[in-house]
Amino acid sequence: MGNGNHSAGAGRGADGGQGARRRTVRRRSVLIGAGVAAATGGVLAREQLGRLWYQVPGVSKPRVEGAVDYAKAEWVAASDANWRRADRPDDFTVDRVIIHVVQGSYAVALKVFQDPAHRAATHYVVGKDGRVAQLIRELDVAYQAGNREYNERAVGIEHEGFVDRPQDFTGAMYESSARLTADICLRHGIPVDRTHVIGHVEVPGTDHTDPGPHWDWDRYLRLVRAAKKQLERERKQDERRERA
Repeated sequence: MGNGNHSAGAGRGADGGQGARRRTVRRRSVLIGAGVAAATGGVLAREQLGRLWYQVPGVSKPRVEGAVDYAKAEWVAASDANWRRADRPDDFTVDRVIIHVVQGSYAVALKVFQDPAHRAATHYVVGKDGRVAQLIRELDVAYQAGNREYNERAVGIEHEGFVDRPQDFTGAMYESSARLTADICLRHGIPVDRTHVIGHVEVPGTDHTDPGPHWDWDRYLRLVRAAKKQLERERKQDERRERA
């Protein structure tokens, strides 16, 4: 949020007619490309064809109601008006995490993201006590950044608090948010650096200031990197157990 009205500007106008035409052209190209591949004996690998298939209008991955992408999150569905159905990363590459601050409480964030009139939401909300809610699947595009391209390629994390109150950024919040970001980065292959983990203020064209000058980026990225290493160790241990 940052300016008190959060990502309201992120949703309005973010998916206008020009973008719709661009998406139509892209999908038409996909269909033509798939046809060419079939005519030439299947030049594309099965995995590539699978990625193309999910860009065809009307085709989408199976969904489970209430499912979460991050195991430690509770599901609290955002209004359908605040996000757009997609099939990421098959239709849009996910290569950014955007950090927001709500300019209010955890409960306020959940309430406004469930309001269809707000026209904006993020994928996750993190509270001062470290609790995490997921409101939108990472498959889908959240109206969060005020920039269509960034909306399509990013996962957004909202944080309880106010940009001008450093005491709102608690240790529990930093650690919980860092574990969430590490999990997102590991699953999507996103580098943990300031090019790929950014603040809302850094999105081109935004008028928002969050997460603000009191957000400790050095501390946060240290925590994300440490959490990612731990997750990588746990993944390797799981793989060894499966092979045993």
